[in-house]
Amino acid sequence: MQTWNDLELLIDGALVAGRGEPLTVEDPATEERIAVLHVADAGQVDDAVAAARAALDGPWGQVSPAERAEMMHGFADVLDKYLDDFTDAVIAEVGTPIAVAKGLQVQVPAAHLRWYADQAAVDRTEHLGEHSGPVQSRSDVAYRPVGVVAAVTAYNYPLTLAMHKVGAALAAGCTLVLMPSPRTPITTLLLARAAAESALPPGVLNVVIGGADVGQQLTSHPDVAKVTFTGSAQVGVQVMRQAATNLSGVVLELGGKSPAIFCPDADFAAHVPAVHLRYARNGGQACAAPTRLLVPRARWDEFLEISREVYANQLVVGDPRDPATVVGPMIDAAHRARVEKYVDDALAQGAKIAAGGGRPDLPRGHYVNPTLLIDVDNSWPVAQEEIFGPVAVAMPYDSIDEAVRIANDSRFGLHAYVYAGDVETGKALASQLRAGSVTVNGGGGFRPDAPMGGFGISGVGRELGHWGIHEYLEPQHIQWPS
Repeated sequence: MQTWNDLELLIDGALVAGRGEPLTVEDPATEERIAVLHVADAGQVDDAVAAARAALDGPWGQVSPAERAEMMHGFADVLDKYLDDFTDAVIAEVGTPIAVAKGLQVQVPAAHLRWYADQAAVDRTEHLGEHSGPVQSRSDVAYRPVGVVAAVTAYNYPLTLAMHKVGAALAAGCTLVLMPSPRTPITTLLLARAAAESALPPGVLNVVIGGADVGQQLTSHPDVAKVTFTGSAQVGVQVMRQAATNLSGVVLELGGKSPAIFCPDADFAAHVPAVHLRYARNGGQACAAPTRLLVPRARWDEFLEISREVYANQLVVGDPRDPATVVGPMIDAAHRARVEKYVDDALAQGAKIAAGGGRPDLPRGHYVNPTLLIDVDNSWPVAQEEIFGPVAVAMPYDSIDEAVRIANDSRFGLHAYVYAGDVETGKALASQLRAGSVTVNGGGGFRPDAPMGGFGISGVGRELGHWGIHEYLEPQHIQWPS
């Protein structure tokens, strides 16, 4: 069994041992201890922020955009050397199945860093032109880095979420202190090791680990100008309050309860299996998972027949190191209990299990079988709250207008899915949906140049694309007589 006990924090370019309490990391598939690491103490958090501030005022703030892009590409070169190490870590600490771990969890964020590196060299200055009153003048709007960024990530996609924040902030010219979820610190500490090996100046990227106390110190630090957080809406509220003590800006990606509308003319044979596989991916621990399935009543029986076949033959639950596995474990026992409680409470309210349910017959690991619930009202907690597990509810509808109403009847608004016989019909339906992203008929790949974020309690601001970079920039108006 591989262990990662030698991993260290990154502060001011140096890899250093944490001086705080020990943090034990377990493999959710085996329940074995794979690392004992020491978290940062309060002094190390202050040191990390100070190092980021010094780098911003010093070497990083003085390089040209082209030089910054070159350094970021150099960082990406180092990452590419350790793709297998990152993959091993993600499988061990998250439980992502090996069949998708390298591509989904590692290669995608590594490629996104390349895109951000190219964006670092882009001149974003806007030329406003002439203005005639009361005197003739001209104006430009330049964009300056906002300052030191505190970046806090969730456990489910540790490298991807880190790259959303690190890539955008570095492209904008900011410096960072990055803190991963204490449930999955290993992948991010490997990222720290790669950063230390790269040509990034000391202090540009700092990495600390810890629990809620470290997170609170970081997000309420007076020298932090922007806080970016991915996690639950409940914790996001606390992070926003902590940042508000210094009027620091926030970017919050806080999850979803995404609807999937099957239009009456949808290709069920193609799209019903795809949607089940989509919400079961990564054990259902994904913010954009389509977990509210809206089905035309006239095709309800067909939907259930296909769904039961998918559950019986495709949603293989088991060891994430087995290439046949589709659904790995929940992150820990407490989270599995939380997922199961949502199902139990729904059954007590009158829901029925249409497919799946229960636990697999495995000797160890925090596993739960995917579960498809029916006879559910959209107002119930199982249909309104983010479960973060492989649990979906299916509800029939009688008209597209009703389907849209149910889809929008949610406090979340991160993502929505539409399946239609005609793509143009699906695209037209997107305008009626209150969601930051709408995927029609399966969509495409995970683009770094497209925005990610949502309406309602799904968050504040956007990640990815130029929208994500602008979250870390402040506009500066420059005016002169002409």
